[in-house]
Parts: sequence; C-alpha cells; structure tokens
Amino acid sequence: MLDILKILFCAPFLIYSCYSDIKTRRVTNKLWLIMLSGGSFFVLNDIYKVGFAYISCLLISAGLIFVFVYIIFQLGTFGGADAKSLIVLSIILPAYPKFNILGVNFPLNKPLIDLFAFGTFGNAVLLTVIVPIGLAIYNLTKMGLHIDKPVYIFIGYKAKIKELADRHVKLIENFEEIEGTVKQHFKRGGVEIDDKVISELQALSEKGLIKEEVWVTPGLPFMISITLGFFVAVLYGDLIFELTKYMIIGT
Repeated sequence: MLDILKILFCAPFLIYSCYSDIKTRRVTNKLWLIMLSGGSFFVLNDIYKVGFAYISCLLISAGLIFVFVYIIFQLGTFGGADAKSLIVLSIILPAYPKFNILGVNFPLNKPLIDLFAFGTFGNAVLLTVIVPIGLAIYNLTKMGLHIDKPVYIFIGYKAKIKELADRHVKLIENFEEIEGTVKQHFKRGGVEIDDKVISELQALSEKGLIKEEVWVTPGLPFMISITLGFFVAVLYGDLIFELTKYMIIGT
C-alpha cells in the first residue's frame, strides 16, 4: 500500500514538470524541492521500518544516479530538470515499487537490477523512438505521399512562417539567398528562431523564393520521456532488460 502512495505522490510532480517544460522550456527548482520535502515522509518511514538495509539501498541508488546524471549533464546531453527528477526519484523510490491490484502483481516483470531510477531512465531512452514514429504518422496523415523532403518526416513537421514566434521549435535548415535564389542546407541541431530569422523568412516568402511553410523540429523535452518511463517502470518493469532477454533467448 505504501508503494502505491509513493507512486501517487510522485506522478503529479512529473506530469506538471512535463507541462511546464513544454510551455516554457523551464521547470522551477521549487518543484523538486517540494517533491523531495514531501517525499521525506516515505524515506523516514522506510528507514524506521526496514533499518540499515534500506539505508544501504538508498545510498546506492541515490549515489549511483547522482554520479551518472552528473556525468551526462556535464556532457551537455541532459537537462537540469531531467537530472533533478531522477535524483529525487532515486531517493523516494530507491527500489522498484511492488504492489498487487486485483490479484495482479506489479511490475509485471522482475527487473535485473532493482534500482528504480535507472529503470526509469532506460525506459525513457527507449521510449524516445515514439517521437519520430509519431512525427512520421502526423506528416503522412497531413501531406500524404506529396512530401518534398521525405527524410524530414521523422524529425520535424511543416509550420507557417507567421506562426513560428509562438512555438518552441527550431528550423531544420538554413536559408541563404544568393543571386536571386535560395540555397537550403540541413543544419545539425537546428537553427534558433528569433524575430530576425522570422523577418528574413517572411521577406523570402514575399519574394516568392520560398513557400509559406518551412520544416521545423519540435525538440520535445526529455521530461516527457522520463515521465512515460516512470509509468512503464511502475507497471511493466525494465524495458531494456526485457527487450535484451527477448533478443537473446526469445522469451
């Protein structure tokens, strides 16, 4: 029952962090401080009931995840909110929560390594494949087979130039006007959009050199994947372990 309460406690914070990250591309540090403060009740309760064994598990979980996220944060591949969410989860839920609903035991699969935050992260990484698949389906539904640059359907979508100011997106290509023609070049990492860029695009569109819509990439926050990974870890377990096991032994 206590594990269910931990899940119900953590879920709203993660869901709100997704909303905030999508809306403003920021998640306030206060959110994680409140989550950690409230979650301290569960931590203290588990220490009181389980004792040294729980403290050992907590130190291993929090210590390993802190070192791990610090390294990938320093490499520039991880956001601050992503790192903090996993650290707080590693403290409140150092091991996978185990519970039974209507005779069904969760998670459905026993993880190889009983460190919940690592399982959440692994699931999040694996679930990122949903984004390009979803974008491709959206583009095919909207444009059918009449797509000028098919390779872009997995990384972005077309948006009207006049609407770019209200979206958290980047241009997939650079636009360069040379002697009355426009050269378009793929830009790895995308092109930041500001008022100047929008003005230049509108000018090119008015000249008839480019269309009114351009390819953009949304750059969805990883917090969405972490939140999905959290729920998958709670209900199913470790996706990477189960996928690896299936590929090796077929069961």
